[in-house]
Amino acid sequence: MLGIVGVVLIFVMVFGGYLLAGGKLGIILKSLPFEMMMIGGAAVGAFLISNDSSAVKHTLKDLGKVFKGPKWSSQDYRDLLCLLYELIRLARQSPVAIEEHTEAPEISAIFLRYPRILADREAVHLICDTLRSASLSYDDPHQVEEVLEKRIDENLHHAMHSSHALQTVADGLPALGIVAAVLGVIKTMGSIDQPPEVLGKMIGGALVGTFLGVFLAYGLVDPFASKLKNVVEEDAHFYQLIREVLVANLYNHPTNICIEVGRQNTPSHCRPSFNDLEEALKTIKQEAA
Repeated sequence: MLGIVGVVLIFVMVFGGYLLAGGKLGIILKSLPFEMMMIGGAAVGAFLISNDSSAVKHTLKDLGKVFKGPKWSSQDYRDLLCLLYELIRLARQSPVAIEEHTEAPEISAIFLRYPRILADREAVHLICDTLRSASLSYDDPHQVEEVLEKRIDENLHHAMHSSHALQTVADGLPALGIVAAVLGVIKTMGSIDQPPEVLGKMIGGALVGTFLGVFLAYGLVDPFASKLKNVVEEDAHFYQLIREVLVANLYNHPTNICIEVGRQNTPSHCRPSFNDLEEALKTIKQEAA
């Protein structure tokens, strides 16, 4: 919602200010289709050249994140801590019993209580793979932490591709606007024998290209890239929390301490309070009793 408000505000302030200053939209509207064809078409073409089909689809899909915002809410972080608490406690009580949950999480009674987390393939695999490796005596905390760090960084790098692709387009749009403007000047020079009022409109139409390139770059595409980058980084905290809790578990800290480590590493605006999380964990204990 905030993203839509921002886009509307940009258009209202830019074009509203132009009109209030005495500007006329006629020359812009007349030139807009042709300038947009040159600038927008060239930008799309360059985007397709520099990315493969999967990256193009990934970027188009990620555009929705600009308006939806981060995937994980404070409730999801609390649920994740509760899920990890149940799994760690079970793994310590019975290393054999945990296998049915890590081998088939889609039918696990524990995972099924948290459908949003279960629907995220990477989160589930990150949890199950780490718990499974611990059961195989691959329990050196330093090694596991390094493996998880590399895996999370690789996933983050992949998720950032859309933001980088959009930023590249934003960086090129002003130059493409200049290309369109130069073509407009060339067209104007071919009609140099026309009266001043005609030449004035032609020069004004040429300058629309420069305006459009800069406006699209810094008014739309660059903010989209920045917001997408922020959303991806925000979502990455969810997976980093998994790493922190599971590594703390490998150091054989008490289960409650492992979960508290995760709570403290939760982003402040999504972090459940100590009492709120304690109540949730108490409910889990009562249901298991």
